[in-house]
Amino acid sequence: MNIFKTIGLYIFAAGLFYAGVTHFIYDHGFARMLPGWVPLKLIIVYVTGITEWLLALLLIFPQTRRAAGFGTTAFLVLVLPANIYAAIYGIPAPWSEETPRLALWIRPLFQPLLIWWVLVVSKHSNRQKGFDTL
Repeated sequence: MNIFKTIGLYIFAAGLFYAGVTHFIYDHGFARMLPGWVPLKLIIVYVTGITEWLLALLLIFPQTRRAAGFGTTAFLVLVLPANIYAAIYGIPAPWSEETPRLALWIRPLFQPLLIWWVLVVSKHSNRQKGFDTL
């Protein structure tokens, strides 16, 4: 793995882990991002925070990196509707009482970039360990 890919991997994993931390600090703000008909909002927020921690940790280890990359991709696709919902209805960022509408659209518009990023940094990581078929 080249140095830029390695740095990109650790930056992504650290950002994902930090995102998980924010789900506990700003739990009610994240809960607002879910439509009114969704039950157990705080539990969903906590589960997504823990999921981000686990995925970040699994990205660090070469043995689990590729699977974690696919898992993170699936996770980012699953949370995209909440980000779009927040942007459409002007729900402020979880740590804020007011967020400009344009800023709310940054998150869902950049989600494909995050997906590309995690797939690039998690690709072919098992080759070093002799798992060429994975």
